Amino acid sequence: MALLGGILLLVMMTMTIVDVIGRYAFNSPLRGAGELTELLLVSLIFMGLPAVTLENGHVTVDVLTEHLPKWSERWRMAAIGVINTVILTLIGWQIWLHASQIAAYGDVTTTLRLPIAPIGYFCALCTFASAAASFMASFLAPSHSSIKG
Repeated sequence: MALLGGILLLVMMTMTIVDVIGRYAFNSPLRGAGELTELLLVSLIFMGLPAVTLENGHVTVDVLTEHLPKWSERWRMAAIGVINTVILTLIGWQIWLHASQIAAYGDVTTTLRLPIAPIGYFCALCTFASAAASFMASFLAPSHSSIKG
């Protein structure tokens, strides 16, 4: 996953450099560079979502939780994981429905005429994978090493 993400970043970087040089040096920008950048960026973001979720790498705020007893940490993390699983599943389902609508319309990008629906389905699948990762992470070892059971 990390290798594919790195390749996507390299492609986006190269495409941006070629576009900027072509635009300012030769007055000939790379056709469709903006569209491709958008599609690659959304793919990259959703592709990393399951990995971040599995590692409990999301940003958290512990204003209230730092005052809770240590023994409740394991239960709280499990409950949050289950809630996150439900929310991510609902989001994935809505993305899937939206991608289905886009597919039914046959919507494509403006310049390159690339179909948009496959990116939507990919985002939905990545969100479902993130929901599964959230469920698994909620029952694995706690993310904080200071928990004493």
